[in-house]
Amino acid sequence: MTRTRRTTILERHRTRLLELRAEIVREGDVSIEPARKDPGEVGGDEDEQALNEMNQVIASRRNRVRTGDLGRIDGALRRLEQAPDDFGLCSECGEPIGRRLDVMPFVELCVECQQAQDGSPKGGGRRHLRDFR
Repeated sequence: MTRTRRTTILERHRTRLLELRAEIVREGDVSIEPARKDPGEVGGDEDEQALNEMNQVIASRRNRVRTGDLGRIDGALRRLEQAPDDFGLCSECGEPIGRRLDVMPFVELCVECQQAQDGSPKGGGRRHLRDFR
């Protein structure tokens, strides 16, 4: 690959990373509503309490995912600055990450190494119709 083409690809990834970062920051944290609106209220609607708790869990999870994504994006931007020749290569095996990088420009592993790290079986986990593991 020519140096000019490589530079163009790296700039495209840098632009995409900065856009993703700006989008996440612009959206802000999901607010977590308190379980009780009125601190003096005792009891209350049990269905509403369960719904509030579920909403708190969902909001908390979204905030954790956002924080993790921001960290991965910032890490990718650092890698792009510090070692541009290595950007786009799998941090485990050194092979090109490929098209996966176009979708998620912050990934560090190729598909095979990611599957090995996740422990994903290649052929699927079910052997029988009633196997729900």
